[in-house]
Amino acid sequence: MVSVIVLRLFILAHLVAACLGQQQRLTAYNYGFDVHRRVKRQFAQPSTMVVRGDAGRQGGDVQVRREIRELEQDHEAWTLYLLGMSMMQFTDQGSPTSWYGITGWFGHPRASSMSFFFLLRRWYRHKRVEGFFCLTVVHYCAGIHGMPHQTWGGVRPTPGNEETGYCTHSSILFPTWHRPYLALYEQVLSNLIQMIATWWPEDQRQSYVDAAKRFRIPYWDWATYPPSGGSVLPVSVGGSPYVDIDGPNGVQRISNPLFSYTFRPLNTTAFKQAPTLRSPSNWGPEAQSNNSMVAMTIEQNQRSLSQRLYILFSNYGNYSRFSNNAWIPFVNNASFDSLESLHDTIHNLAGGGGMGQPNIQGGHMSFIPYSAFDPIFFLHHTMVDRIFAMWQTLYPQSWVTPTAAVLNSYTTARGQVQDSQTPLTPFFANANGAFWTSDSVRDFTKFGYTYTELTDLASTTNAQAGVRRAINRLYGTSSPASMFLRELRAQGIKGGRGKGGTSRIGQQQPSLTGAVASEIGQVADDTYREWIVNIRAKKQALEGSYSIYFFFGNPPEYKGDWAEAENHVGTMGVFAADGTGMGGMMQAMKELEVTGTVPLTTELIKAAQEGELEGLEPGEVVRFLRGKLVISVLGPGGRELGVSEVEGLRFSVGSFRVRLPGSEDELPVWEEEEGMFDLV
Repeated sequence: MVSVIVLRLFILAHLVAACLGQQQRLTAYNYGFDVHRRVKRQFAQPSTMVVRGDAGRQGGDVQVRREIRELEQDHEAWTLYLLGMSMMQFTDQGSPTSWYGITGWFGHPRASSMSFFFLLRRWYRHKRVEGFFCLTVVHYCAGIHGMPHQTWGGVRPTPGNEETGYCTHSSILFPTWHRPYLALYEQVLSNLIQMIATWWPEDQRQSYVDAAKRFRIPYWDWATYPPSGGSVLPVSVGGSPYVDIDGPNGVQRISNPLFSYTFRPLNTTAFKQAPTLRSPSNWGPEAQSNNSMVAMTIEQNQRSLSQRLYILFSNYGNYSRFSNNAWIPFVNNASFDSLESLHDTIHNLAGGGGMGQPNIQGGHMSFIPYSAFDPIFFLHHTMVDRIFAMWQTLYPQSWVTPTAAVLNSYTTARGQVQDSQTPLTPFFANANGAFWTSDSVRDFTKFGYTYTELTDLASTTNAQAGVRRAINRLYGTSSPASMFLRELRAQGIKGGRGKGGTSRIGQQQPSLTGAVASEIGQVADDTYREWIVNIRAKKQALEGSYSIYFFFGNPPEYKGDWAEAENHVGTMGVFAADGTGMGGMMQAMKELEVTGTVPLTTELIKAAQEGELEGLEPGEVVRFLRGKLVISVLGPGGRELGVSEVEGLRFSVGSFRVRLPGSEDELPVWEEEEGMFDLV
C-alpha cells in the first residue's frame, strides 16, 4: 500500500512539474559576472587531456562516491553538483570539453591534431553562452560512448570502424573500459565544481571549497529498496524539469540537469530529439518524458533485479563469466548472467522501451548510440562500477583473461584478442601517450575514489566480510536464502550453520511462511533448490532494443504496464541499436548472441503459497513451469511479439542446490547444477 501511495505522489509531482515547466524558459545559473573571463584564467595552461582522476590534484585524497540520495543530504556538495552539471550542459557544443563529447570527442573535427587546452583557449576567444561561459563537457563526454562517432584526443579509428563508438560492449573489457570513462567525467566535473566553489561570498566560501574537495560523482542504487516513503527513481532525477538552486548569486530556478539534456543545436542527422527522453509520450516536438512510468516499471522489477545482483555476487566468481553478456559456446555452460546483462536491463527500463502506450519508441537510454546523453546514464554506470569494485573485493584473484572481441569498437577489430594489457582507448594515462589498461585500472583508488562498503581495505579478510554484510543487508532481502533462513530460525531450527536467533538478512522481505514451511524438510541439511530461467538472444534481432517478459499464465493485454501484472515474474532487457549510427558494426551485432537470466524461486514460493503450485518438489515445479511459464516480447516501438517472431530466442530452466550462509558475513554457496530443461 505504501509503495502505491508513493508512486501516486511521484506521478502527481511529475504532472505538476511538467505543466509548470511548460510555462517558463528554463536556463542555466546566472552568476552575475563574466564567467568567460574567469574560466579563461582558470584553464589557461596548455596540457594533454590525461585521465588522472582526482588523485593527482587538490583534494586528491581518496573520497567516497555516495548514493545520490545520500549526496542530496550534503547541501553544499549537492548544490555544487547541480551547478557543475548545469554548467556542463549549457555550454556551446563546439567547446572541446562538452557533455556532447564525453557522453562522442570530444567531437571537434580537428581535435586529433591539437591539444585539449589549446582548443579550449582558442574557443574562449569567441564563445559566450547567454552572457556567461560554461564547459560543454556533457556533449563531448557522451560522444565517447556512441554518437556522433568522432575522434577524441587524436585517437584514430581502426579502418572501417569509423561509425562505432569507443565503448567495448559484449567484451571482456566491458567493466574495465568504463572505469577511466567515469574517471574522465568525474575529473572534468570536479574541476568545474572546484572553480564554482570559489565564487561564493567570503563568509560562505570555505564550506563550499571544502565540499568541492570531498565531492565525487554519485551512483543510483536501483537494486535496493529505497528509503521509506521514497521512489526507486529519485525525485531529484525524474520529478521535475527545473530545480531551485541557492548558488553564489542567490536562489534561482534553473533547468534540472538530472532530468534531461537538451542538444544545442540538435543535429537531426545524428539524433532524434533535442531533449533526452524517458518513456516518451511520442517523438514529436512536444514529446515529454513519463518518469512516473519508468519509476513504476523499475519498482515492479526490483525484486528480480535485486535477486540477479545477489546471485552475481554469490555465484559468479570467475571474471570472464561475470564481466560480459556474450554467448561463447562451450565456455558459458550454465553461466548465463553477467554484470553487463543486468546493466542492459536497467538501460531498457530507464529508457522506457515504449512504455506508457503501445507503438511509441523508447527513450535515449534504450539505444546504445544515444544512451550516454541522458544524465541518468552516469548515475547508472557509477552503480555498475560500484558493483564491479565490490565484486573485485570478493574475488581478488580472478581477472581479465585473453579473449577474442566479438564486436568492433572505434579502435578494436572483431576477432582481435583482448587481454589485461589492451589499451582502454581513448583514455590517456599520461602525457607521453600511454593508455590506461585493465591492469592499471584494477586499483580504483588511484583515481581518488572509493565506495562506502569498501573503505576498510587494509585487511582482505575484513574487507570481504564487510562487503558480504553489505550485500546481505542491501540485496539479500528478496533472496530465497534469506527467506529459508528466517523461517528456519522462526521454527527454532538452527539452520545455515549459524548460531540461531534473529538475523537482519532479509528482514524487509514479506513473510511467505506457509510456502516456505512446505520446503523445510529439504532445508534441514542447510541447502535448498534455486530455479532460474536462462535466456539466449540475438542482440540485434529486432533492429532495436527489446525486453523479454515472463509470466505465470497468460499476460494481460499490453497497455504499457506489463510489469504491474500480478502474474509478472521478471524482465530481461536486450540492449541494442536502432539500425542507425553503428555502421559496419551492425552485421556483427546481428550475429551476436547475448545471455541473461530471470530468477524464479521466489515467485515459485509465492505461487505455492497461493495454491497455484502444489509443492516445491522438482517434479511439481517442472510440470508447473512447462504449463504455466509464458514468455512475451516487447519490441521496438512498444510492439508486442511472440517468441516465434523473434529470431534466435532460446530459453532453458536450470535448478541448483544452494547452501545457506551461516552468518551475515557469508553468502550462499552454489553447488553444481542439478538439472536443466529447454523451454524453446
